[in-house]
Amino acid sequence: MGKKGLLERLAEGPVIGDGSYCFTLEKRGYVKGGPWTPEATIENPEGVKQLHREFMRAGADVLQAFTFYSTDDKLQLYGNQAGKSVTCHDLNEAACKIVQEVAAEGDDVLICGGCSPTPSYMEGKGKDVVQQEFQKQVEVFANKKEVDFLLCEFMGHVEECEWAIETMKDAGKTVACTMRIGPMGDVNGVPPGECAVRMAKAGADVVGLNCLYDVNTSLKTIKIMKTALDEAGLSPYLMIQPLGYHCPEVEDMLEGYILLPETPFGLEPRLLTRFDVRKFARAAYELGVRYLGGCCGFEPYHIRALAEELAPERGRFPKASAKHEPWGGALKGSMFDFVRKRAGREHWENLKPALGRPDHPVLQDQLW
Repeated sequence: MGKKGLLERLAEGPVIGDGSYCFTLEKRGYVKGGPWTPEATIENPEGVKQLHREFMRAGADVLQAFTFYSTDDKLQLYGNQAGKSVTCHDLNEAACKIVQEVAAEGDDVLICGGCSPTPSYMEGKGKDVVQQEFQKQVEVFANKKEVDFLLCEFMGHVEECEWAIETMKDAGKTVACTMRIGPMGDVNGVPPGECAVRMAKAGADVVGLNCLYDVNTSLKTIKIMKTALDEAGLSPYLMIQPLGYHCPEVEDMLEGYILLPETPFGLEPRLLTRFDVRKFARAAYELGVRYLGGCCGFEPYHIRALAEELAPERGRFPKASAKHEPWGGALKGSMFDFVRKRAGREHWENLKPALGRPDHPVLQDQLW
């Protein structure tokens, strides 16, 4: 009996995606911050494999090939040297080989072929040129039966989403598409609800959000999208992969967290706790979201928190939970009495973590 596909699994209950690749691999010394291109699949494949393994152990049902920003036009943008030695095809082949190897070590894990926006769209080169760039991204995935579905993510313009979805549908695989938008809508001001409807009408089986905004803003936005889809009589599955950082002050800014002066190298004080993630997971599920993962800042332990919160619906805990008791239960084994008192949901659910930096602002009052 073959493994169930994405849509079959979503019909049965929540599916857990994976988390941050670019940011996490940059921290580990495998990705250059700025270009954020994925040469690590060729230069340091073991580093990519290890992160895949960690997400899988944490409970991810899906492993996404590390191909973000692998387009030929991005590899040569703003003096990026990567395009001189590798192509989109090279990177996507290497990424597929890596993710297939790791998925084979797991238990019934899906493989996602990831596509990303093209600089050619921003440069106004037109539909044909843009779709040629998407075709280059898709062609490797289309020819591999191990790739279960395709995802176009971090999209800022719904028109480009429509062009990407059209190209991906030709591969004959399930298609998902997520946008980097908040309540203000896409870069051209198209409202979130209209974006969702247009993606669904273009043929996307799964629509939603990723990156740029935190969990709270993303929940507000996905609610707007769901309402519009319901009113239009459309029912694609909903997907959400938000930032792993708190950034409420950029909710109404099209550029999202990129405007924060801490981005990208000083964001750690804003990091979500595992308990923030559990709260988010429950709220998203209750809104009707069935595919939950994370984007920049979402570490493996955040993915474990998603899987643990939704364990009742999924009928299982992840392997990583063997070394973790939810709500700090294992603290009962501490040698310190005052630490043992923290073993329980009441303490962690009501905790308001301190910043630990007395001279720092709670929110940024100057963005650029």
